[in-house]
Amino acid sequence: MSDYVAVVYDEARTPRTEYPFELSEYLFKRYNLQKGQKILEIGCGRGEFLHAFQQLGMSCYGVDLSEHGFCHLKDIQVAKLDISRDVLPFENNSFDIVYHKSLIEHLYSPDHLMKETHRVLKPEGRIIILTPDWVSTMKVFYEDYTHSRPYTVTAVSDLLKVYEFNKIEAELFHQLPILWHYPKLKIISLFLQMFLSTPAARYLTKVTGLKFFRWSVELMVLGTGEKGVK
Repeated sequence: MSDYVAVVYDEARTPRTEYPFELSEYLFKRYNLQKGQKILEIGCGRGEFLHAFQQLGMSCYGVDLSEHGFCHLKDIQVAKLDISRDVLPFENNSFDIVYHKSLIEHLYSPDHLMKETHRVLKPEGRIIILTPDWVSTMKVFYEDYTHSRPYTVTAVSDLLKVYEFNKIEAELFHQLPILWHYPKLKIISLFLQMFLSTPAARYLTKVTGLKFFRWSVELMVLGTGEKGVK
């Protein structure tokens, strides 16, 4: 049987870009992350975000079901793991940050993941989640046969509350770096959302090469919270 990362993230199908570094840098600045902090990425895939956070001066660790993507990483501790059943191979209160992108929607139940995340985070440590927004992606969500559970802003916010995180924020998130730097341009994205479905926006991006169409309409949910101090 072929490896999921090898198929879905084959470089001919999903070429490497500067986006992982751009997003990592944005999150680093937005949440006031610091050089030397320990970050764990669950579902690290090809390791592009770990490499980016490493470039920003963080101490990086990762786990994934597949060894295909991260076997080349240097100075980053990675482990093969079944996150739905296994305990994360780290001590309690080990990390300043736990991060995952496009992971939680693959799990039928988030219970084990959230409990383990809470366990390995230090008091006042931060969880950062990115997952597809169900409202804007419902027509394409199950193109990935491993997708199991969709989320909305409300669902991510409630998830963090149930697992006793504090200082919770959850919002719709555009995967367009230009909008992070120039938020007023979101008015154009809002206009496109009124008239384009996600499949139509993807088609326009394909024929024009302009990513602005797709990522104005196809949104993520960004959620974050902090582990409390007992």
